[in-house]
Amino acid sequence: MRRNVYKGIEDLKIQQAEMINTIAKIKNSLEGNNNKIQEAEEQKSNMEDRLVEITDVEWNEEKRIKRIEDSLKELWDNFKHTNIHIIEVPEGEERDKGPEKISEEIIAENFPNMGKESFTQIQEAQQIPYRINPRRNTPRHILIKLTKIKGKEQILKASREKQQITYKGSPVRLSADFSTETLQARREWHDIFKVTKGKKPATKNTLPSKTFFQI
Repeated sequence: MRRNVYKGIEDLKIQQAEMINTIAKIKNSLEGNNNKIQEAEEQKSNMEDRLVEITDVEWNEEKRIKRIEDSLKELWDNFKHTNIHIIEVPEGEERDKGPEKISEEIIAENFPNMGKESFTQIQEAQQIPYRINPRRNTPRHILIKLTKIKGKEQILKASREKQQITYKGSPVRLSADFSTETLQARREWHDIFKVTKGKKPATKNTLPSKTFFQI
């Protein structure tokens, strides 16, 4: 009887040891899984942080490119849109007054309501051509640069409506500037915009060297 009791106790001890061993294995397995889960979560967190960094870099790059495009457009507007070509100014007038004064007088004579507006103020004026044929009268042209695009639009619109533009009674013509140099510059600026669209910012050396043109 006692022997059977001892044997039963030994069997229970063996079963207990096996259960403890099984529990330890399960615990180790759970700890291993927990470690894997923790590692996976850390990797996920690192990937999310990296994604945020990449997103920030791309966002900053897009903002930088947008600023460059805006700057280029502003520069382009400054010389592309504000030039007006005054054609066939009578010879000799420019000797006494200069091209800027003549341009102001033409605006005042034909568009008296615009002459004092800030957007019609002349920023720069040039005489063209520079060579005069001494054997015959040579009508001169004047290229003017206004301070604002609004001034050019208003003046050209008014000249189309008025049809006849004069300077001291002599007919002259007004048009947008389509000189060879300006058209070439437009092509250069178009190439620059294509570069910026491809996220390759234009360098200083790619910018046109002139912002005011003559025929």
